[in-house]
Amino acid sequence: MSDADLEEIRKGRLAQLQQQQQQQGGAGGGPGAAGQDEQRKQQEAEARASILSQILHPEAADRLGRIRIVKESRATDVENRLILLARSGQLRAKVTEEQLKELLGAVAENNERDGTTGGKIVVSRRKGGWDEDDDLLDL
Repeated sequence: MSDADLEEIRKGRLAQLQQQQQQQGGAGGGPGAAGQDEQRKQQEAEARASILSQILHPEAADRLGRIRIVKESRATDVENRLILLARSGQLRAKVTEEQLKELLGAVAENNERDGTTGGKIVVSRRKGGWDEDDDLLDL
């Protein structure tokens, strides 16, 4: 399938979900509210995926996927920034992997400056501790 075919499928599915939501009306607070929230989140996720597929080279999309596996919050921050740039018209071409690396660095610097990092992991090892193998050295 080509990108155009996938885009048509996404648009059709999004239109179908919107039509179902309009038919159900504004029944909020009932048992259908949770289903509507889930449906809305799914629509937003599909829209985000559609936008990202249009603005990212495949290599950059792969890198962003690997980042999501390791640190989902950082991937979400980068996606939000990319979508914001795309909507404001500041992206002239698809984002390459190198440009994504630069954006990741900028997001990391911004998080460090704001103090919103997840914290650094510090490993402190005990010094002078005894180990069973140390007994063998006395021989």
